[in-house]
Amino acid sequence: MNILIIAVMLVVCGGIISVRPVEGPGALVACAIVSAPTIFILARSGKEKTFLLRMFLVAVMVRLILGTIILTGRMENFFGGDAITYDSFGQSLMLSWHGDEYHAAKYAAFAQSGAGAWGMIYLVAAVYEVIGVNKLAIQFINGSVGAATAVVVFYAAQTLFSNLRVSKLSALLVAFFPSLILWSSQGLKDALIILALALSILATLRLMEKITAGYVLVLIASLMALLSLRFYIFYMMSAAVGGSFIIGMKTLSAQDFLHRFVAVTVIGLAFTWFGVLQYAGQQIDQFANLKAIQTSRIDQAAAGSGFAKDVDIQTTEGALSAIPLGLVYLMFAPFPWEFETLRQTITLPEMIVWWLAFPLLVLGLWYSIKHRLRQVSPIVIFTTMLTLAYSLFQGNVGTAYRQRSQLLVFYFIFVAVGAVIVKERSEEKRRQAQLAKQELAELQAARVLARRRAH
Repeated sequence: MNILIIAVMLVVCGGIISVRPVEGPGALVACAIVSAPTIFILARSGKEKTFLLRMFLVAVMVRLILGTIILTGRMENFFGGDAITYDSFGQSLMLSWHGDEYHAAKYAAFAQSGAGAWGMIYLVAAVYEVIGVNKLAIQFINGSVGAATAVVVFYAAQTLFSNLRVSKLSALLVAFFPSLILWSSQGLKDALIILALALSILATLRLMEKITAGYVLVLIASLMALLSLRFYIFYMMSAAVGGSFIIGMKTLSAQDFLHRFVAVTVIGLAFTWFGVLQYAGQQIDQFANLKAIQTSRIDQAAAGSGFAKDVDIQTTEGALSAIPLGLVYLMFAPFPWEFETLRQTITLPEMIVWWLAFPLLVLGLWYSIKHRLRQVSPIVIFTTMLTLAYSLFQGNVGTAYRQRSQLLVFYFIFVAVGAVIVKERSEEKRRQAQLAKQELAELQAARVLARRRAH
């Protein structure tokens, strides 16, 4: 199997270079460099390293192929027009470093507008500075990041449940679910956001068990990455981390309290040192008010796939009334009766799988809250806040479908739990049935033997 995967990888890389001879080599090198830490960590991992390495490599290949198709077919606008924005302003930022006044002014105007995702712009500019302008390289980096997220989810699920079935199924869903592949095959920020979310949760879970300097640094870096990509998620994840440190205390010993206090202090000092809190406060003042949210929602609802265009969330009553409908669209849209465009139609197979998996999500979530509330508290707190927030200000089916991916990586853990519960119950029923048949056969044999002895 390993030889087959390597052979297919070589064929894929050769095909990419033949199709994109200019960007291909540099993009593949960038992907290899970004993938190296994941491969190194997996090569030194435990007995599941073979499964994880194979999954990671195949997941990367799938994303490389799709990324090449999107770029070659010039389908960036069709799937995610933001990639063009990041490419344009990334080039401007890179040129501004070389004294280009026009592009410096162009990027400055973008930054002063308050637009988010400056972290993505800097990533694009840094890559372009090293290897030249290469959109395919950004896509391939995201492909590696998207595949690595599945590995992080595996370890998070294993930390929570210590069940290989749950961990493997969670990882496979993240690695190969169509929308997660799509968003991590383009020059978008989604792949980085999702990886930062997954790393934040994994670091929090490990810190709930034991405070270590390594995971404190991972948590700080992940939270800062979230701030540079989507500031309001930074606040939600920070709240989830803080709440979990309280809820997740195994004991109230002085030593545990001291360790958590030191960890929180270090995180707070790091944020203060880098000016994170001041920047986040500015973003909150500018965007985190009902008027700004309503403006954003109107813009989304005005698009072709908009919904609930007449809802006004600037009042408490309006906001509360918007949440139920927004929640339905966030969780289940697009619906079959709304398919009007090709983009909506091609989501149907994935949506069918998701609709069928939703009962498993409910079952797995119920079981987790009932039996492992302390452990799953970071995920429950974060996903609840983000789900309600998106339900409130989303007014567009396409945007809701895209942003659902930030929740799916955690929902899939509970889907896997539900699926394993159903499977184990089915196996137990079969075992009980086989045992009953065996007991019946033994009873009948005993009766026959008794009759023979009587005669």
